[in-house]
Amino acid sequence: MPGTRITDQQVCLYMNLRQNKSQALAAAKAGVSERSARRIEHAVTLPSQKPRRYWRSRTDPFADVWDSEVVPLLKSAPKLMAITLLRKLQDDHPDRFPDGVLRTLQRHIRQWRALEGPPREVMFPQEHAPGHRGLSDFTAMGALRITIANAPFAHLLYHFVLAFSRWEHVEVVEGGESFEALSHGLQNALWQAGGVPQEHRSDSLSAAFKNLTEEGDFTARYTALLDHYGMVGTRNNRGVSHENGSVESSHRYLKEAIEQALLLRGHRDFEDRAAYAAFVREVVMRRNRRNAAAFRLEREQLQALPARRTTDFVEEEARHALWHVHRARRPVQRPLAPDRPSSEGAALQRPARLLPVGRTRAHAGARHAIGRRRARPRNRLPALHRRPQAQAPGVQGPGVP
Repeated sequence: MPGTRITDQQVCLYMNLRQNKSQALAAAKAGVSERSARRIEHAVTLPSQKPRRYWRSRTDPFADVWDSEVVPLLKSAPKLMAITLLRKLQDDHPDRFPDGVLRTLQRHIRQWRALEGPPREVMFPQEHAPGHRGLSDFTAMGALRITIANAPFAHLLYHFVLAFSRWEHVEVVEGGESFEALSHGLQNALWQAGGVPQEHRSDSLSAAFKNLTEEGDFTARYTALLDHYGMVGTRNNRGVSHENGSVESSHRYLKEAIEQALLLRGHRDFEDRAAYAAFVREVVMRRNRRNAAAFRLEREQLQALPARRTTDFVEEEARHALWHVHRARRPVQRPLAPDRPSSEGAALQRPARLLPVGRTRAHAGARHAIGRRRARPRNRLPALHRRPQAQAPGVQGPGVP
């Protein structure tokens, strides 16, 4: 092959075959051309015994313009290609640089970039131990043009991946990358996997990080979630998404799998959100079946699950001039099915049911509180908006015992 040096082994093989084979056949079996075979027969030394040539055999065509014209252009724009520079030199110096000198210019530029060019980013291969790391991220699904009852369905997918086995869990998320979506998706993934990895990694999600400092930047709720499951939280450097390559690359393959499944299905419309979620779940299950052997190995190294879930509610705080209402929305858990073992992570949930818990506090003035009373669950904040003067100082609100 052009540019490949002939080895001593090829020469010895050719000479042995040449004793009873034709020159063309012996050369073909030795992996050399007939021209090289003729040169081998007239040579008196092996290729390794010949001194390599380190000197130039012809005059450098770019000697006069390299330092004065080419190098300044490379320093100002290191991504310039050799063909672009050659075309510029041909415009500036007509009839001096033919197209045949392109390879020479490419070698010059490659050597300059290696010695004097900008530093290249170093990539280290990642080796993941079983049960060590799980990764979370959100990915937008607008490009797939999903519709629910013929109406566009704007949504994200929460995507969890175990780095060693590539086992995945996906949740359909309406809205933004909130802590509730992260907590709900992560806990569902852990309970379905049947164990907890040692480390949970994500990018700089505002739901998990304050994004003010480099270390000790976890939000209080995210810290409580990690402590409950005994995981160590880490994140990649800001703006360097390839450090989360285990989940970032899985985004593309997951979307391709969903896209192909949609093409086989024939249309992109679903009756309701539950039907679409079931469709996505089936795609993920097919992908997980291909990684079943690796997942069985990793599952043995996962930490044990805690006795219960945590932070499965959304805290909302609404303020009024005279009242302070604190409400928690708590999703109700469904008991484990008797035919499904707990190791399968069967702690699945119904859709969240709101259980409002009201708390009110009357104020005598802006600085001093005169009392604190608990409101019954049937109190609703919109009633206070409709009747703002009904809760004047010293007057009990409706429904307060």
